[in-house]
Amino acid sequence: MIEKDPSVNVLGEALVPCSHDPLTGYFRDGACNTCAEDTGSHTVCAVMTAEFLAYSKYVGNDLSTPRPEFGFAGLKPGDQWCLCAARFLQAHDEGCAPKVHLAGTHQRALDIVPMRVLEQHRIDAHPG
Repeated sequence: MIEKDPSVNVLGEALVPCSHDPLTGYFRDGACNTCAEDTGSHTVCAVMTAEFLAYSKYVGNDLSTPRPEFGFAGLKPGDQWCLCAARFLQAHDEGCAPKVHLAGTHQRALDIVPMRVLEQHRIDAHPG
């Protein structure tokens, strides 16, 4: 059985859900929970932008095209999604990172993304 890491966000508080519509997270539980098996570290609760979706597609991870065979409707600007921490950092370095809900971002994101970088992109509205 896969054991989840403790559900704690980057603020040291209880992790809040990121999105139930679309349903996100490594465990598809709506939160950016993670575990040792989550090699992509799907831990950053990000708010999609057209710029980021285009960037992600360009670098080989098409998040906007529907894939009905996987029950995936495709993301659009404004959708919230548990993003891989390394992809977020890469987008930050390229100047097109999406906004981030810190309360919905798992503390394990800090293994890859410095807190100061997350804070540069923070949005304070509650995820959901």
